[in-house]
Amino acid sequence: MLPRHVQRLGRDCIAHWNGSQMLALNSPVPSCTRWAGHYPWASFPLPVPTDFSVNCRIPPFFGPWRQFQNCNWQLDNFVQSSCFHLPNPSMKSEGEEPLTKKRKLGDQHDTLTLEEGTNVSNQEEASGLSVAQIEEKRCSKKGIVKRRWEYFCQHSRTMKIFENKQTDLSNTESEAKFDFTVMSYNILSQNLLEDNSHLYKHCRQRLLIWAYRFPNILQEIKQLDADVLCLQEVQEDHYRTEIKSSLESLGYHCEYKMRTGRKPDGCAICFKTSKFSLISSNPVEFFRRDIPLLDRDNVGLVLLLQPIFHCKTNAAICIANTHLLYNPRRGDIKLTQLAMLLAEIASVAPQKDGTFCPIIICGDFNSVPGSPLYRFIKEGKLNYEGLSIGKVSGQEQFPRGQRILSIPIWPKKLGISQNCVYETKQQQKEENAGEKLETAKLDKSQEIVVASEKLSSKLQHCFKLSSVYSHYFPETGIPEVTTCHSRSAVTVDYIFYSAACDDTAVQPGAENSSHGGLKLLGRLALLTEKDLWTVNGLPNENNSSDHLPLLAEFRLIER
Repeated sequence: MLPRHVQRLGRDCIAHWNGSQMLALNSPVPSCTRWAGHYPWASFPLPVPTDFSVNCRIPPFFGPWRQFQNCNWQLDNFVQSSCFHLPNPSMKSEGEEPLTKKRKLGDQHDTLTLEEGTNVSNQEEASGLSVAQIEEKRCSKKGIVKRRWEYFCQHSRTMKIFENKQTDLSNTESEAKFDFTVMSYNILSQNLLEDNSHLYKHCRQRLLIWAYRFPNILQEIKQLDADVLCLQEVQEDHYRTEIKSSLESLGYHCEYKMRTGRKPDGCAICFKTSKFSLISSNPVEFFRRDIPLLDRDNVGLVLLLQPIFHCKTNAAICIANTHLLYNPRRGDIKLTQLAMLLAEIASVAPQKDGTFCPIIICGDFNSVPGSPLYRFIKEGKLNYEGLSIGKVSGQEQFPRGQRILSIPIWPKKLGISQNCVYETKQQQKEENAGEKLETAKLDKSQEIVVASEKLSSKLQHCFKLSSVYSHYFPETGIPEVTTCHSRSAVTVDYIFYSAACDDTAVQPGAENSSHGGLKLLGRLALLTEKDLWTVNGLPNENNSSDHLPLLAEFRLIER
């Protein structure tokens, strides 16, 4: 006679399960997994490892399931693609304010029986939803939010197919066009994640370990299959031991610049060697020991790449990547770091005819759309007279402190002019040697004029840049989001590019003055904050950074 509690368990299981539900007979069981507890096939929420190297007998109360008792429970019979997927937790967004974040902090998993799943499917079909809507609904239940691809050029898909088919490049149509994709992705350094754990209180702990996160990040990179990767927060030890070799196995050549301080992360630019060759790699360090303003260890990286596919001219493409200072109340440092990056680009990108080659600038700029720093990048000018330091990046709606930007922002010895270009070495040499003796002979009125010119509050740069993303959904006006964690959900990541004159996707006023440039063909759409909280924000089961990857497809326009 079985003990009473075992008999009761048997009756409950037989009452609850029917033949069609029995451990999903038509589906394989995951390897090395059984349900925790004293009874090996009772339904418990937490899986634990076990050894299936020996045959298992089903307890007596599973007697009616003859076909199951005859199964050979060898380890080789189990595969990873299993019906025992633990569904990803999702937060209900309907009728809830996303910022309340009613999350499950435990490791409990919501499960659906097969019967319930069938009922849900029947309800979806009866509801009259389209196939796409049903699929989107199901993806949301699985912890996945789908991002659609937005094309600006009807021929983009065709060109993509041609490239995949490796058509004859001697064809006239192929010669005139060079299409490529660029991704910008802050992959969240593990060191920074652990130092700022308060930002990830909504996440389950197992989702935050690097051993879980890296395969997800690598899978995203594989799926999106960009020709150029601009990665931020790339931890040096992970880059050296895992990231570099993994990307090289996918056909990328990697360039990396580590931060100059104690934080062990940096920026990387990786490009497919089947599409580009490297002309030059130019790291930029924003820390200057002799300038108190520049006491932060952020960095940038500027690459000059040569397209391999034959083009009419030997046009190069300049790719820049950076991660500017986060501190919302140090807009003076942010603007100076940006000026240093632009000066490096201006020294790398000039062509023989005096114009600039096409330019793409990616990164985490820690500034929101419409902020003074953002407008400076897009408009090429900024009058910062009377501007509060805390308002430069727009990260805080009501910044603490009202300190005003000094004029000029950075000292002369930095060697960068208000036009964000390096001053000539001869000028620097003359200033350092004190050879400008004629200025001492000027009368006072002339000195005042010279001083007013030197104390200009206007910044400028010579690039005509446009943003790949519009930052708001045109149908609703709801903001796009590139990062989402426990404290905020905003846009801080961008891809800027020098647009060709005939680029229909470009914002007004950003057309390139030269005949060449880049045409935006398409982009991977971003999401709203509400979208992201339906899958419990970032990071989550499937997205292992607190940032979304940005992806755009360009066409190089010949001059």
